[in-house]
Amino acid sequence: MDIAGVAHLSAIKSRVPFLHFFDGFRTSHEQQKIEVIDYEDFAKLVDYQDGAVVSRTVIKKPTGTVTVFAFDKDQGLSTHSAPFDALVQIVEGEALITISDKPNRVKAGEIIILPANKPHGLKAVKPFKMMLVMVKS
Repeated sequence: MDIAGVAHLSAIKSRVPFLHFFDGFRTSHEQQKIEVIDYEDFAKLVDYQDGAVVSRTVIKKPTGTVTVFAFDKDQGLSTHSAPFDALVQIVEGEALITISDKPNRVKAGEIIILPANKPHGLKAVKPFKMMLVMVKS
């Protein structure tokens, strides 16, 4: 529904400018491209491998990435830093995520933010899967 007329009349009556933006084609067209993934299905994007870390990039754009990881027990990533903020959501299992020497035990369904330029590392307390959202801009 185009409500440009409503915005126009509101601006006249209240003497306050209203901006109206509507692109019905673009909006409806983009909505048809949205793919919904169930939480349970998200964990199925990667499988565990004995003594290994497995990853799969789901989205890769200049502005950021979404990657799903599977860590076998006692596997991890050594302490490092990244120039971008990142969000980690544990999809399954449990991890010990250390940020600036502060340990955080994170379980399935929980989220933790990894601040840019802060040293962080992680280790699998038990096998776990996580989604890493890296925001570059």
